[in-house]
Amino acid sequence: MAVGRILDRYIFREVATTWLGVTAVLLVILLTNQVARVLDRAAEGQFPRSVVLELIALSALQNLPVLVPVGLLLGVVLAFGRMYHDSEMAAVLSCGVSPARLFVPVAALTLLLAAFMAWLAFQAAPAAANRALALRGEAVRAGQFAPIAAGQFRSFGGGSTVVYAQSAAGDGSLERVFVRRLRDGRYEIAVAQRATHTISADGSLHTLTLYDGERHEGVPGQGQFRILRFSENVIPVRIPGPGTRDVAVEARSTAELRDSTDLEWRAEYHWRVALPAMTLVLAFLAVPLSRLRPRQGRYARVWLAVVAYFLYISLVSAAKVWIMRGTVPEVLGLWWVHVAVIIVTLAALAVPGWRARLRHRDAMVPA
Repeated sequence: MAVGRILDRYIFREVATTWLGVTAVLLVILLTNQVARVLDRAAEGQFPRSVVLELIALSALQNLPVLVPVGLLLGVVLAFGRMYHDSEMAAVLSCGVSPARLFVPVAALTLLLAAFMAWLAFQAAPAAANRALALRGEAVRAGQFAPIAAGQFRSFGGGSTVVYAQSAAGDGSLERVFVRRLRDGRYEIAVAQRATHTISADGSLHTLTLYDGERHEGVPGQGQFRILRFSENVIPVRIPGPGTRDVAVEARSTAELRDSTDLEWRAEYHWRVALPAMTLVLAFLAVPLSRLRPRQGRYARVWLAVVAYFLYISLVSAAKVWIMRGTVPEVLGLWWVHVAVIIVTLAALAVPGWRARLRHRDAMVPA
């Protein structure tokens, strides 16, 4: 019993350490593009710099439910692959340890991660998505009151009006100003030596007053433009009100999804339930998948684990869409996918025993 506990702790530590490393690497890779996008929007002034780190952290929390199962699968395959390659597993099995005993430490780690996944999928990830939407909405509303910064393009009204100022004077007015407007299919392009920018109290109306400039009006490609020179030109830009924030289904609470009859909401609910179940199934699949034959490299089964995961997650994602469209009865949820994967896993567990019995029977047949 003492030897068994030592073995369990050793395998638990090896798998847990590998899982942490794999999950951390996958998270960094997945966050790279999102971090670049957040930093780019912060540099453009669309996001306050004070919320950049929080948005990155929220994005990481939203991505963890997808990364934890594949991290566990690769963690088990890599850890066991090293033990098989270094003949540690051969020594363990030769000492009379049952192959079924290898599931014990993996199951202990898997149950902990499944509970963690349930908390992520049911509570933490939806709350993070809701908070991220709120932060982005606050950034947009704050941007309505932000003054035009010199040396940066500033868009208004969904991009229908674009303003650029080369510099700013000491009194706050803008110098060497460019304005492009799109109205009724016609472009108005104005350049002015000086301009002032005022904002209404509610931030819904921005008024640009241009001084000493020239305006070109027309439709690109037609070759007919009207040129106007002015000493003063007032350009009002109306900003749509924030209205009621539309909450994405990913940001809805699990209780709302559970009690809803909308197929899209129910599909999202079944997706959240599927994530902890995937953790259990993938861990069960990883142990037989990590078994190496003599002289195989320690990474020989990694590609197979990656393929298995992508097939699994693709099938779960497709089943979610089928629920949304009514193709699959909602009452089935995504459980049938897990059952199919479990059957494949049991078959994978049984094949080595069948092959060994067949070889033994052939050897016993007299010549």
